[in-house]
Amino acid sequence: QVKLVESGGGSVQAGGSLRLSCEVSGRTDRTYCMGWFRQAPGKEREGVARIGINGYITYEDSVKGRFTLSQDNAKNTLYLQMNNLQPEDTAMYYCAADHPRHGDYCPAYDSGYGYWGQGTLVTISS
Repeated sequence: QVKLVESGGGSVQAGGSLRLSCEVSGRTDRTYCMGWFRQAPGKEREGVARIGINGYITYEDSVKGRFTLSQDNAKNTLYLQMNNLQPEDTAMYYCAADHPRHGDYCPAYDSGYGYWGQGTLVTISS
């Protein structure tokens, strides 16, 4: 069992930056697939970035070159650095985790993740 707590959200102007944090507690001796997801008003939840147990990071096309996922294992914390934010990035951002599947495969969609934080709100104004 793990607990995820997001922080770092806020309101910034277009072109600004934010860094989101996800603190992980519980069975941190385990290795998890982890990712960031977001849900904008009136839209379905979508993937933003994820990291596999081998450290390979995958980004959603719309955030490539602007967002950077990283982790600090000593602090049991996952980060999402968001630069050049745009109004379309406005959403509730969630951190998620789950156990790797057969062959150390990590799920690509939100339905494959079982552990979720409560979210942190990001609002971008023009």
